[in-house]
Amino acid sequence: MSVSVPSSLCVFCGSRFGVDPGGRDVAVRLGELLAREGITLVYGGGGVGLMGLLANAALKGGGRVTGVIPRFLLQREAGHPALTETVVVETMHERKLQMFERSDAFVVLPGGIGTLEELFEVLSWRTLGLHTKPIVIVDQGGFWGPLAALLRGIVEGGFAERSHLDHVAFVSDLKDVLPAIAAMPRTTGVEKRLDRV
Repeated sequence: MSVSVPSSLCVFCGSRFGVDPGGRDVAVRLGELLAREGITLVYGGGGVGLMGLLANAALKGGGRVTGVIPRFLLQREAGHPALTETVVVETMHERKLQMFERSDAFVVLPGGIGTLEELFEVLSWRTLGLHTKPIVIVDQGGFWGPLAALLRGIVEGGFAERSHLDHVAFVSDLKDVLPAIAAMPRTTGVEKRLDRV
């Protein structure tokens, strides 16, 4: 591959399958891609939904998979039983920090409230200049179209800088994920403007 390949990639995605079977397909193909490229998958440690399909595909392809999961979710038997490495933490906050620290970039697949919460935390940190790690959203079947519109609306409404839209890339095809990561600017960008009262 001609692009610069990250050594580890954090993937945020659903603990459910969703109604579009294309979501399952994209999770499996991303797991296969990471294994093929020798990229460690870092994710939330679940053995359910798109998370489980993603991890299983990476493992089946001979890839390395690190799951970070809070103890309470393990006790609910939502954890994956056969990862390369399982990191058990006490809180959701610790989980997100561990996933952040262990990753060079982030990819977002379809998911629910938890997926959005994970995305917005790393995106918020990015707009604050706390990191310059790439964030790529795979817009499977137009699933994330409303999110793209919302982010544009936040900028147009005067609540974010236009440059903040450069901190996240939307792609519709998995073949564009690694090139998008390689192309993403690694600068902190414009300092956040504050409206003094």
